[in-house]
Amino acid sequence: MTVIFSKKCEYGLQAVLYLAAQSEREVIPAEEISNKLSIPKEFVSKILQSLTESGIVISRKGKSGGFALAKDPKRIQLIDIVAAIDGLSMFSSCVLGFPHCNPENPCPLHDKWGELRSKAYAMLTDENIDHFRNKTLRKISSL
Repeated sequence: MTVIFSKKCEYGLQAVLYLAAQSEREVIPAEEISNKLSIPKEFVSKILQSLTESGIVISRKGKSGGFALAKDPKRIQLIDIVAAIDGLSMFSSCVLGFPHCNPENPCPLHDKWGELRSKAYAMLTDENIDHFRNKTLRKISSL
């Protein structure tokens, strides 16, 4: 279970990391991504299509079709994927959903959540997905 991301976003992060771990610009069928990551194929395709719309992934139709990264993995941050799928409101909205939560009128978790939110945002923006290539390969081989 995730605290921050939707399941769709979790799968999107996994799929993009998987694509980044492959040979440069190699087109990978949705079925392969689905099988390797244990994600339903239709869900993988739908997620990757939304990432195609945001310019992170490209898709190729036909017999040798599939998905590949649209740009160099060194130019893609994890936050780009999160923004494309879940948006960035989690980094500015109240964790408890209270309206008008701000430093002058904080919710009970405002200060602690603010620290965690800032650290999470920094972690997602500090490294590009190429940085995670070897860790991703090790994780996939253990699945």
